[in-house]
Amino acid sequence: MHSVREEKPHNPDNSSLSDVIQLAQRGDVGAFELIYRLHCRCVYTLCLRMVKDPSEAEDLTQEAFMQLFRKIHTFRGEAAFSSWLHRLTANIVLMRLRKRKPISTSLDQIFAGDDGDQRPHNEAGRPDLRLTGIFDRVNLQRAVDQLPRGYKTMFILHDVHGYEHNEIAKILGCSVGTSKSQLHKARKQIREFLRGVQHYSGQATLNA
Repeated sequence: MHSVREEKPHNPDNSSLSDVIQLAQRGDVGAFELIYRLHCRCVYTLCLRMVKDPSEAEDLTQEAFMQLFRKIHTFRGEAAFSSWLHRLTANIVLMRLRKRKPISTSLDQIFAGDDGDQRPHNEAGRPDLRLTGIFDRVNLQRAVDQLPRGYKTMFILHDVHGYEHNEIAKILGCSVGTSKSQLHKARKQIREFLRGVQHYSGQATLNA
């Protein structure tokens, strides 16, 4: 494939995009090349926005289209093809970012109030969740790994890599409200998971 930054938009001749996609799903190399020409600039722009490095963005773009070549048969048309490709690309970039920056977000942030109050909330009669020593990086990683894909994506982009909700909305092609809602649900599930770990550990100590 040519350099992504050298590609120019190209429109299919007398064929709808759905026809081209169906041909690509049947292994038509020419159809896949056309899809690449139509979408490579948008995919590259997304990668560049997330990694901030042109060379790495180009590498990730090629990786995204290799993944697309392997997975295009799974596209069912339930969403716009561009949105489907956007999410596939974002997941590939997130995998790269996770390898580069392990999850180590502050537990204070996770246990902060969801009404905008950023102070940690400790429940009466319960040990300080920040001081028990149980909620280390391993348990936090386990908590994040059990999240549904959408929630995990929002959490990693916002709490791990520091993207604002308006930036996440542009990256994933969703609304700011969706970004905020899924982050709220992600944090809630993480809190519940970590509290479950604490309860299990407490029971194990009592039974020892």
